[in-house]
This record gives sequence, C-alpha cells and structure tokens, in this order.
Amino acid sequence: MEDTAQRLAKVEAGIAAAAARAGRKPGEVQLIAVSKTQEAVSIRPLIAAGQRHFGENRVQEAADKWPALRAETPGITLHLIGQLQSNKAEEAVALFDAIHSVDRPSLVQALARACAKAGRQPQLFVQVNIGDEEQKGGCGVADLPALLAEATEAGLKIEGLMAIPPADVSPTPYFALLDELAERHALPLRSMGMSGDYGSAVILGATHVRVGTALFGTRA
Repeated sequence: MEDTAQRLAKVEAGIAAAAARAGRKPGEVQLIAVSKTQEAVSIRPLIAAGQRHFGENRVQEAADKWPALRAETPGITLHLIGQLQSNKAEEAVALFDAIHSVDRPSLVQALARACAKAGRQPQLFVQVNIGDEEQKGGCGVADLPALLAEATEAGLKIEGLMAIPPADVSPTPYFALLDELAERHALPLRSMGMSGDYGSAVILGATHVRVGTALFGTRA
C-alpha cells in the first residue's frame, strides 16, 4: 500500500510529465485534492505531505470540517467544485477561495449580492455542460456568452471555465472544446481533469485538475 506522500508525489509527477509533453511548466497547473466525503483524519496526512488546495462538493460539509483544519494549518485554499444553491451563496463566498460551478443567471445575481455584502470575491469559474447532458449542472455552450456578459454586468470577475466530460467516452475532445471556449472568451483558467484523465487535461491546457481517488484511494 502506498502512503499518502507517495500518492501525492505520483500525481505531481504525472502532472509534471504531462506538462513537459505540452511544453508547459508544472507550476502552471494547480492540483486540487478532492476531499468531499473524506473526514479530517484522512485529510490531515495529505496536508502534512504538503498539499494546500482542496475541493469540496457541498457547502455544509465544508463548513463542518474545514474551519478546524484551517486553524491547524494556515494557507489552505478551499475550492467549491459541486453545484451551488443560490440560497447558499453568502455562506459559500465567506468560506471558499474559489467557486468552480457558476452556471446560471440566478446564481450570478446571488453571488454578486453576496460578494458586495462580504466585500470579497472568490475566484470564479463558469461550469459548462460540455457534453450537453440533462442530468449534469452547467451552462450550455450556446448560453455561455450571455452568462459571461451577465456576470460582467453584475460586477463579477469570471476567470475561467470548468467542465466534467461525459463518462465512458474519451474526454479529449471535451477538454479541447473547453480550452477553445476559454481562449475565445479571453479567460485564463481551465478547471478540467480528474484522477483518470488529468494527464490529458494538462496536455490540453488545464490550469486546475481535481483529483480525489488517486490521492485518497477508492471511496467506500
């Protein structure tokens, strides 16, 4: 069994190798350890190994466990990578440093109000429903220009795009499309790639990869 530090080193080496293939520097890619459903006892070894960026799916779960973990170790950056309900916008703005799942006008307006009230704005990504899947959240590709315009009008700075490609097919075309969309809209950040495909994502321009299983092991 590999220990936590070995798993982290293996993922970091994979990112570095993929970056090299693409003529990029490893430092251009931020590894987000997906700690959703993981308890503090499983997260602490990864923090001890040097990991500082973590991703959570739910506001309440993050609020329950991260204040104590952050008190133990300053410098943690917390990313919301799951769907966000508009009525949780204030709590999310207070808790997270980045929100990867902006996907609809009502959430744009809720986040704009929350950011104005808090006097801070997390880093924001628009989630794109890159495979046009009914069961997934995300803004439709055709709706992206209007949503970005609405965010700008509301005073929000969108810095990147996020996507989860369809399962059981090659993710490569979807990563390429997200990269193209980000380029078209002059957005510098691309949040794409998970445990099974982060290498391909890095080659195709990912700036943030969201890795859970490869770091924590298979979830029960």
